[in-house]
Amino acid sequence: MAKVYGIGNPLIDYLCSIEDRDLEALSLNKGTMLLIDNDKQKEIVEYTNGRDITYSCGGSCPNTMVTLSSLGVETTLAGSIGNDSLGAMYRTQLKKSGVIDQLVTKDGATTGTSIILLTPDKERTMNTYLGANRLFSSEDVIEKSVEEADLFYFTGYMWDTETQQKSVLKALEICKRLGKKVAFDVADPFAVGRYRQTFHNLISEYCDIVFANSEEARYLMDNYDPYECCKSLGKLCPIAIVKNGKKGSFISEDNVITQIPMYGTSTPVDTTGAGDTYAAGFLYGYLTGHDCVESCNIASYLAGKIISKIGAQFTQPQLEEIKVFLSENFK
Repeated sequence: MAKVYGIGNPLIDYLCSIEDRDLEALSLNKGTMLLIDNDKQKEIVEYTNGRDITYSCGGSCPNTMVTLSSLGVETTLAGSIGNDSLGAMYRTQLKKSGVIDQLVTKDGATTGTSIILLTPDKERTMNTYLGANRLFSSEDVIEKSVEEADLFYFTGYMWDTETQQKSVLKALEICKRLGKKVAFDVADPFAVGRYRQTFHNLISEYCDIVFANSEEARYLMDNYDPYECCKSLGKLCPIAIVKNGKKGSFISEDNVITQIPMYGTSTPVDTTGAGDTYAAGFLYGYLTGHDCVESCNIASYLAGKIISKIGAQFTQPQLEEIKVFLSENFK
């Protein structure tokens, strides 16, 4: 069985449906991920008080690890939580998902949260309070776990604190020394805006696989054409994937570009976790012997399924349906 080690931000997701005018009232930019402080978190919580709110365990890398685990890939999640009820809730849910728990509890810190505001067009605006996540450090990385994994996975969200950067760099150096595979999801256009050259260096020096959506790729490669962005990204690492929403995606494998169709609905119910699920689908295919184009088709299928429901993770009945489809269509 393939093994994946991921470093990420375990977050409790608050999902709330709102109107565009509510985003304006809260001075939020639609469709972005904003790092917020405790005061802004309280403001949004108070503003949405009384509305229907769905709570779940999330975070970009954790979502990918959970989906991979549900598909039969052994996954380990490293990160930080607080010594509080939300942290305990997170550990319980992680255990149920089958992901190996290497979370570190940071006394005196609170578990991170992500308030996801969903507008009628199903676009999500994420407001993330990192809390304990900021304290995850290189000392918290269990080297043996990295050494035993077949692939290390991380996202651009890890670059917003120096301690988290150092933890990822420690794992990357281990992978480079041992020849382990590395996959990187750029994750957020604003992260690219802050760390564009750093991400270029990370991709070219350490990565075997990179994921970006069209907006992230535009910031990263300074080009509005997703095909050209994929072509340029493919010159930085062996496998580069650019997701282009309703138009599907592109993959560059050894500088050969292939367009992948979109699967599922063109009118999404909720786009939360679509990119995380796409990454899980590709890595599942890649690690179980499928070629890269087949792996992208699996990724596109899974992303199409996740945007047809509320939330970033599949229910057990949905997973059973997915496993049947994969066994019949991707042998």
